[in-house]
Amino acid sequence: MTNRLALILAFMITIAFVADIMWFGKEHMIFLGKKMFEMIEWMAFWR
Repeated sequence: MTNRLALILAFMITIAFVADIMWFGKEHMIFLGKKMFEMIEWMAFWR
């Protein structure tokens, strides 16, 4: 992964988080964090 691609990806993820907080508020970010952790564990299983 090139530096340019990594920066673009980081920018897109940041924009997605900001948009999510603007539209839905901060209350469900804990839920999304837990689901992300579960997904990472599931992906590690397949590695």
